Amino acid sequence: MVNYHRAFASSLALSVFLAAPAAYAAGVEAGTLIENTATATYDDGTGSVSVPSNTVTLRVDEVLDVTVTSLNSGPVSASSGTAVLTFEVTNIGNGPEAFRLTANPSISGNDFDTDIDDIAVDTNDNGTYDPGVDQILTAPETTKVLAAGEAIKVFVITSIPGMVLDGQKSTVDLLAEAVTGTGTPGTVFAGQGVDGGDAIVGGNGADDNATGSIIIGITKVDLVKSATVSDPWGGTSAVPGAVVSYTITANVTGRGTVSDLVVADIFPAGTTYTAGTLALDAAGLTDATDADAGESSATGISVKLGTVAGGTSHSVTFDVTID
Repeated sequence: MVNYHRAFASSLALSVFLAAPAAYAAGVEAGTLIENTATATYDDGTGSVSVPSNTVTLRVDEVLDVTVTSLNSGPVSASSGTAVLTFEVTNIGNGPEAFRLTANPSISGNDFDTDIDDIAVDTNDNGTYDPGVDQILTAPETTKVLAAGEAIKVFVITSIPGMVLDGQKSTVDLLAEAVTGTGTPGTVFAGQGVDGGDAIVGGNGADDNATGSIIIGITKVDLVKSATVSDPWGGTSAVPGAVVSYTITANVTGRGTVSDLVVADIFPAGTTYTAGTLALDAAGLTDATDADAGESSATGISVKLGTVAGGTSHSVTFDVTID
């Protein structure tokens, strides 16, 4: 007769077998089989007996989810032509999935809207758009199937419209949506997951978006100064009595304007200003403080250019004599 008291007094052991699941952003990889078998051991009076239960097998369903991150450190500066915005798209689901990409340039609050030329994938993963190297996606712009946890860099190539002004900004939104489907978290796409299992929408709704901004480059001034020397004997040696002719060129770049632009210079030590040689764009200026733009003093010259448009250049010239 079986000693049931001794049997029930015996310890109950459980053994669990897992099929080496890998850890992903959303947990165990989709399609993984989780198998569990219980055992009971007891003493029937003649010895130890072990009894297994049936095995319960669960297949992990696929979670659909994604994140989109802007990789631009701030607004991308542009003045004309094209501007490139960089994003990262990451499959944070637990199974392989492709994502449909949509770039929207018409965002509320934009000073202007760009034109979307292309969406490209960073083929060589260097973080820089390389025309002819990086893969241009064709409509509907869709990534390759990304493994669970895999991320790719994506470029949105835009064109800057004409007649934009300095300092104006434009924002572009990049949306990524799981090809299998999107919806409220927990939405089930029956039989559309890995190995015929279900696909379940994750916490982000299986879609995500991020924005990148473009700012029209600030108009700026670059100064270039040069000198020519004429010595008393018709040569170019810098000797006492030689005349040094200075040219200061203000190059204004950008699409806007700068205001209150003043070009000033101090006479070098060991030289004397040649009165009446101050000029702006080859037009002579008086040395006195009066209605024209220029003036000279004992120490240097100053020329007021005022408001100057981008894309123009102006030159200030004057002479000194080496003492």
